[in-house]
Amino acid sequence: MLTYSLPRAVPRSRTSSSAGYSRGARSGSSLTPARCRRAAAAVATPRAFREGSTPESQQTPMPLDAQFQAGQGSRLSRRGMAVAEKKAKLAPWRHDVGPLGPREIDIRVTHNGLCHTDIHMRDDDWGVSKFPFIPGHEVVGVVVAVGEGVPKDGLRPGDRAGVGWISGSCRTCAACLRGEENVCESGYTGLIVNGNHGGFQDVCRVDSDFAYKIPPGLDSAAAAPLLCAGITVYSPLRRHMTRPGMRVGVLGVGGLGHLALQFAARMGADVTALDVAPDKEREARSLGAHRFATWNTATGDKGMQGHFDLLLNCASAKIDAGQLMSLLKNNGTVVQVGIPGGQPLLQVPLQDLVFGQKKVAGTIVGGRADMQEMLEFSAINGVKPMLEIMPLSKVNEAMDHVASGKARYRVVLTSDWPETRGEGQEGQQQ
Repeated sequence: MLTYSLPRAVPRSRTSSSAGYSRGARSGSSLTPARCRRAAAAVATPRAFREGSTPESQQTPMPLDAQFQAGQGSRLSRRGMAVAEKKAKLAPWRHDVGPLGPREIDIRVTHNGLCHTDIHMRDDDWGVSKFPFIPGHEVVGVVVAVGEGVPKDGLRPGDRAGVGWISGSCRTCAACLRGEENVCESGYTGLIVNGNHGGFQDVCRVDSDFAYKIPPGLDSAAAAPLLCAGITVYSPLRRHMTRPGMRVGVLGVGGLGHLALQFAARMGADVTALDVAPDKEREARSLGAHRFATWNTATGDKGMQGHFDLLLNCASAKIDAGQLMSLLKNNGTVVQVGIPGGQPLLQVPLQDLVFGQKKVAGTIVGGRADMQEMLEFSAINGVKPMLEIMPLSKVNEAMDHVASGKARYRVVLTSDWPETRGEGQEGQQQ
């Protein structure tokens, strides 16, 4: 069992023209792209994320496809599944991109996790969508082009890479310098906010600082949901679990909670799964929970009051804050992860808060320091989401499946674009 042996990622020194972290293990990806988009003059081996990675002398260079050349043209056509207007069904759409920016990379997408956020953005529930746009923010694929300003020890063509919800931040505030871009003082940029395009396309262009190397021990389908759901529960555990053996409760054994159980157990916690559905006990225990209790049992007269050092509320339903806090020990912390609709308010019992020295905290995804560490942790410790696999061409059916609550845990979409001749040279929107 691994208990906090992973080091924190530390920001590299920054200059006015470069900001970033050393990311990725030395070991190259085992996936070879069928049609890479750009040949690189030289491929540098990324710096090891930590000791114990494969030595540079043992690296096998990835074969690169030379069809995509740097001077191919200033406008390149991309295929995607886009939302044309609020609440519309996704439909095939082409858009053009210009020259690759100095610190940008192109990723030929192979897998997309499907998150409730994609559905909220389609429906413009938060008022930040700009149409048309291509959803998808749990993106995994193969790097096919890198800008001239991408560090030589960063991502290279042929590497497997992933992109999550955050695609940009100021990178100069104290939070960003700590690798906590999720709480950037100027506010971070979401991958699919304000008309930006996500992963439901054949090739996705992103800032290289917010793309992460997928470790060899983690398959692409499993990696996709980790880039949003995984980091969302990993970050608060990393932040609030201060010692092994802490009593950790996870409320809601669903898309977020089933990952939180795995992370907490592998971090050395004493883990209890809490859910309204008693039929989830067997699965919860298989994921690492040491015990299981229904919500009514835990909050009843002979329940689990005063039991937990840390309680993650991953449920999207409205839960009474007083009941949550009653389950905490003195000095315990409840972390709100799930977000119910309707902008609900928490009514906190002040006497319990004050006399028990209890804490109520929130969390939102995670920054770069946590993201690469989480991927490495998952690969080493076998943390994998429970998946339903569907082709991207069935994305509307998949969205209905998730929105109706029928998806058991996570849905992953695999790219199934038909091959076309002259792809990348059409430069026409449809």
